[in-house]
Amino acid sequence: MRILHTSDWHIGKRLMNRLRLDEQAEVLDELIRICEQEEIDLVLVAGDIFDTYTPCAEAEDLFFSKVKRLAEGGRAVLIISGNHDDGVRLSAAAPLAEELGIYIVGTARRALPVGGKRERAYPVASGKGYAIFEDSRGERVFVSTLPYPNEARFKEEKSELPYVEQMRKWIEEGESGNVDKLPSVFMAHIFVLGGLSSDGEREIDLGGARAVPVDMLPKSDYIALGHLHKKQRMGKGECYYSGSPLQYAFDEKPDKSVKVFDLTKAGISRLKDVPLTSGKKLVRLEADSAENAMQLLERYPDCLVEMKLLLSEPLTSAEASALAAKDNLVSLVSEIQTDTEIEFASRKGMSDGELFDAYYKANYGSEPSPELKTLFLTTLAETEEGR
Repeated sequence: MRILHTSDWHIGKRLMNRLRLDEQAEVLDELIRICEQEEIDLVLVAGDIFDTYTPCAEAEDLFFSKVKRLAEGGRAVLIISGNHDDGVRLSAAAPLAEELGIYIVGTARRALPVGGKRERAYPVASGKGYAIFEDSRGERVFVSTLPYPNEARFKEEKSELPYVEQMRKWIEEGESGNVDKLPSVFMAHIFVLGGLSSDGEREIDLGGARAVPVDMLPKSDYIALGHLHKKQRMGKGECYYSGSPLQYAFDEKPDKSVKVFDLTKAGISRLKDVPLTSGKKLVRLEADSAENAMQLLERYPDCLVEMKLLLSEPLTSAEASALAAKDNLVSLVSEIQTDTEIEFASRKGMSDGELFDAYYKANYGSEPSPELKTLFLTTLAETEEGR
């Protein structure tokens, strides 16, 4: 069976308040073309379909339209919920989606409906946390699933087990369905100990208390992970984070891809990364003047840029306006470099004007202009008066 592994689409995710639905539509179209070119039978989507529990209507429209096309030609699509997804909301459309060969597993890990033979692949057996898919050649693959284990799920289980032991229990529960020792895949949205995260991921979900040791994962032929946006291999076996299809943080490399492989009784073969080229690249640039920054931005017109400015004095209003007008600039960080050595002194008893002078000099190495100081003091007075 020919299988594709992807994850962390984060449809609706913003970059510095910039919605990127057009880029996400492009990359999902590219994923559809890859499925056609590679003659994929089964698509595995390892969680974080959306970026929030309540995605906007445009994000949901994009998901439903693209995943429907992904399942065309009798292809099966198996989706699990991630930490950014509302598992109940995501699987609400499951009864309709299943008619199209799209199978959604939320936190309840319910059994999938079986039968309904399709051209490429379809489930022929299923239980809590697993399903067996069969293709047109009669080849069967066992897939166990572990959607993101959120707090609500722990409360439902009323378990007193530590996090890692509860993970072990759920994994073993899903794996127990492989009584015929079929070629197998384990798909999960979890943080495996040692994984490399990026700036765009939520630290609260990546802490050590919720880390799963790699040696606790099942001995499956292939382990399809979601949660981390940097593609990476975990441990010594065929265990991978496919990574997000777009750069969602400036510290992520632009080498985005999906994993494609064959899984048969002989094991894994023809495993490869298929590059994804859609979407804008995220780049970090550095300049020592507004003029140099403008020149750099013009050299990267099709990228989204985080610019660091190392200046000797603040930007003028004209320079700031010119930079703000550049559509590819999404983040501007300015640092004022000065040789002035500022000694610590108590600010007790200083007037508002003196405090402002000290603050401005500490940040910019010079005295504020009289006009700026007057504006500050006037605004402060109006604020204190409640106007």
